[in-house]
Amino acid sequence: MTDKNRRFPLPLSSVVDQGHKKATVSAPIVRPQTATQNAARHLPQPLRSASSGNTSSSGNTGASKPPLFHSQSHTHAQPRPVQPVASQPVMNQRQSPLVSDAVRRAMVQRVAKQGVQDSVVLAALESVPRHMFMEEGLSSQAYIDASLPIGHHQTISQPYIVARMIELMRNGGQLKRVLEIGTGCGYQAAVLACVAQEVYSIERIKPLHELAKVNLRPLRVPNLRLHYGDGMLGLPQAAPFDGIILAAAGLEVPQALLEQLAIGGRLVAPVGARAQHLELITRTGKAEWTSETLEDCHFVPLRAGTV
Repeated sequence: MTDKNRRFPLPLSSVVDQGHKKATVSAPIVRPQTATQNAARHLPQPLRSASSGNTSSSGNTGASKPPLFHSQSHTHAQPRPVQPVASQPVMNQRQSPLVSDAVRRAMVQRVAKQGVQDSVVLAALESVPRHMFMEEGLSSQAYIDASLPIGHHQTISQPYIVARMIELMRNGGQLKRVLEIGTGCGYQAAVLACVAQEVYSIERIKPLHELAKVNLRPLRVPNLRLHYGDGMLGLPQAAPFDGIILAAAGLEVPQALLEQLAIGGRLVAPVGARAQHLELITRTGKAEWTSETLEDCHFVPLRAGTV
């Protein structure tokens, strides 16, 4: 018998045995907890230790502390006064020359040269790691003065416009309670938390609401409350607000938001369709508001409802 006859045909048992030897490889499962753990690795050791127990998707910081994040459907208790985040240590970022402290300081200097003069706002801009609020593939562009995509046809606003709108709303004064319409990835909310005692932020797109929670959780911002809901309705249970800021442009500012502004409070919003401008509205009385048209801008459209 030739060698060929000894080898062919193959016994059935040899085929079956080879099939059993193949191992099944499962694809890794990506969860919000994974993103939180990855982000926490880039924090300094003290912050990493403090946030090690804060990976629950419910947003709770532990049994002995109140929840950091709230859903709009929950009953909301008035938060206790807190110190602005600006008084806390500045947070470090991924160890890369493209996202270093020096690069972020250079960004702040450019914003100052563009006309933002409020030192409190500039310090807040310098303290928040913008690259941690976007995909790692875009982190090298985090500190250029441009808006960048965050998914769902939304963007993270350019640093200058974030600083400019907060400066207009603050007007050199103290902000106790502020409302943001359009949380997005959470970056502007984090900056606001550095200049106001209490910040409430509403997002209508559920995946972005969840993304903001994941982005903000490692930073442990104690004076920020995130809500999922229709931003055009505002947040009447937490009103009145010393300041309201909109991160999306409508043809006009919703009346519900005007009515939730405290007397003397200031609202800053982009207004318009294709041609947009910043609008500064100040409440001067129970049924009186003044309006001022400012510089041109470009934002995603303001929409009603939730998705």
